[in-house]
Amino acid sequence: MALTEPDLAYLRAQLGTVDQADAETRLRRLGDVRMVAVEILRERRATLVADPLTVTVQGVATVNNAENVRALERQIADISATDTGTGAEFALPVPIARRRTR
Repeated sequence: MALTEPDLAYLRAQLGTVDQADAETRLRRLGDVRMVAVEILRERRATLVADPLTVTVQGVATVNNAENVRALERQIADISATDTGTGAEFALPVPIARRRTR
């Protein structure tokens, strides 16, 4: 199963830069472009959680990744809550209707 342009556009919108070969391998295994996005997001979350979430160098800097982890968890929940499909419906423009005035 190969990624279509709408699938790739959906993944880029959700994840930023995407390795197309890696995404195609995952798509063949998982069968759904949304599940590919969720798997990649879960890997990113696991990478952040594997290290200390907060690092402080007294008087120099503090780095806190806790909010990044929460943002990834929200994104995973949003994608997981949508109906399964190809993701192509998110890549297509939506027609806008004008309201009629009196």
